[in-house]
Amino acid sequence: MANTDPNLGLTYGWALGESGWHTAMDANLKRLGAVVGLSVKSRSLTAPPASPIDGDRYIVAAGATGAWTGRDGEIAVRIGGTWEFHAPRVGWLCYVEDEDLLSAYKVTGWSPGISV
Repeated sequence: MANTDPNLGLTYGWALGESGWHTAMDANLKRLGAVVGLSVKSRSLTAPPASPIDGDRYIVAAGATGAWTGRDGEIAVRIGGTWEFHAPRVGWLCYVEDEDLLSAYKVTGWSPGISV
């Protein structure tokens, strides 16, 4: 039976030949690609942009609509033509490209940030 890492939420500890390894490993690799070296295009959008490309990442703004409904504060990542979402953890740092600043995730949410 696999376990879940408390920091990034990655799955580990499969038994040899255990069923489900391939799907869980795919999810692990997508998560690592989404959140390691985290940089987002913006954190002010409440709906997905009109023409996203794979690899685009955003922090979903409060009051989200459409495909982002109910995902406020999460990281939205475009992968394989669809949106995937990752809930941030306390201590994560993120470069916000359109604001040119670094923001930290705290218990209360994303910080206003500091200029870099």
